[in-house]
Amino acid sequence: MGSIKVKVHPLFIVLGVYYLFTKNLLLFVVYTLTAIIHELGHSFVASSLGYRLNKLTLMPFGAVISGDLNGLKSKEQIKIALAGPIINIVIGLFFVALWWLFPEIYAFTDVIVEANFSLGLINLLPIHSLDGGRILFSLLRLKFSRQTALKINKGIGVCFFVVLIGAFIYTAFNNINFSILLFALFILGGVLNKDEENVYVKALSTISYNRLKKGVKIKRIALDKSVSLYKMIRYLDDECINEVVVYDNLTPIAVLSQEKINKIILKGSLYAEIGKFIYVK
Repeated sequence: MGSIKVKVHPLFIVLGVYYLFTKNLLLFVVYTLTAIIHELGHSFVASSLGYRLNKLTLMPFGAVISGDLNGLKSKEQIKIALAGPIINIVIGLFFVALWWLFPEIYAFTDVIVEANFSLGLINLLPIHSLDGGRILFSLLRLKFSRQTALKINKGIGVCFFVVLIGAFIYTAFNNINFSILLFALFILGGVLNKDEENVYVKALSTISYNRLKKGVKIKRIALDKSVSLYKMIRYLDDECINEVVVYDNLTPIAVLSQEKINKIILKGSLYAEIGKFIYVK
């Protein structure tokens, strides 16, 4: 629903150049595709909850969700954060299972497994810039204020940064590993960043003039006034003009046009009953 702005993180480009000079460009391409699939996992679950991605940022180590998912409970935020790593791990396990049936494909798919397991597991680390950090933040918000939870989250990120810098210095005296340095800088950037890069916004259905000239279906939905906005959104179809007929004890009391539906979604809490917004202008 709506267009998604695509942004490339500077460290993503640096990592690409690094892989190019180390003759591992194919590995970089596989990791890039894996990161996009990771993002799609987030986007799919967010869409099922009535939200969509506002901006997709290609990161050097997978997806990042930052900013506040306004109106969503901690449980839903955790679902969105887990979606990316889970889809990577499932894909990795799928190819591992194929090795038992077709061992000859190992040489062609080991990179895919490596990329998916790496991005999936790394993103589960409780670091502010990663999905694990989003999960930790959501859990902390159950006990602490937003500001306190954010400080704890970023503090853990700083600790990971220090450890990784130490690991990079250690490799400098042996077999230097610039990937560790890039990962450390990525974490530091997430800790210092104040922008809300990958914010999920409420999903709104919009129909363009050109689409109307070709003809658009009207989808009519009947719901009781006690149904929440969250459930109503799940019935909407962005390929149609939606109309919601609101009932009270099997009696129709209002018809919500597409324009009215969009206004209600923007104004209301996802968990509020649609009956409370019938007469909202």
